[in-house]
Amino acid sequence: MKSVPLKAFPRTLLQRGAVKKLRASGRVPATIYGRQAKPQNLEVSSEEISDLLHHSASENLLVDLSVENDARAKRLALVQEVQHHPLNGHVLHVDFHEVAENEKITISVPVETSGEAAGVKTGGGSLTHVLLKLKVRSLPKDLPEQITIDVTALEIGKSVHLGEIVPPAGVEILGDKHLTVVAVAAPRAEEEVVATAAAPGAADVEMTKEKKEEGAEGAAPAKGDAKAAAGDKKAEAKPEAKAEKKK
Repeated sequence: MKSVPLKAFPRTLLQRGAVKKLRASGRVPATIYGRQAKPQNLEVSSEEISDLLHHSASENLLVDLSVENDARAKRLALVQEVQHHPLNGHVLHVDFHEVAENEKITISVPVETSGEAAGVKTGGGSLTHVLLKLKVRSLPKDLPEQITIDVTALEIGKSVHLGEIVPPAGVEILGDKHLTVVAVAAPRAEEEVVATAAAPGAADVEMTKEKKEEGAEGAAPAKGDAKAAAGDKKAEAKPEAKAEKKK
């Protein structure tokens, strides 16, 4: 990763009101820390830091920090964290981590893909990013802004694992080598057809309903119907009884 120059100034006013005035003047508060020196409060140009972040592939930015009236002319530092306003996205605060040129450091970098996967192009599948960032370790000058994976030959059901990625020279990719980074999933329509074939069909449900209805025809009559039937039997039995008495 190539370092870029950035001008900074010592910051003495730390109160909340002072920070608001600082941002209103076109600067944002910052802090630099590391093993070589004690943490120091700084301020940098809002426009300058925003422009550097805008033209960077990620917020992993290596800077040659020159602090006004500092004993050291330049301090090599990595942009460790950037706080943004939740609504307008403006930079609110920056943390710098001072590093040494001969000391390896570990950072997380974004994963990008190149090419169109064969399973997407000809099979209608979809490319899934399982891991969005990878943890890498290297000297500051060798740090990559991102890790790019060529997915052109990736068919449906195939994936790229962490151990299959070839890192840039001088860079070590950390983590479980069996972890899936990107994969090509089957088309959703095909998955739905398979799921429908495996599940009970609607015809089975209709047949079950028909059987229940047929069974209901031979069921015992309701209480009202039973009383009516009993009344009919009594009515039929009365004339016969009268006839026997006459005899």
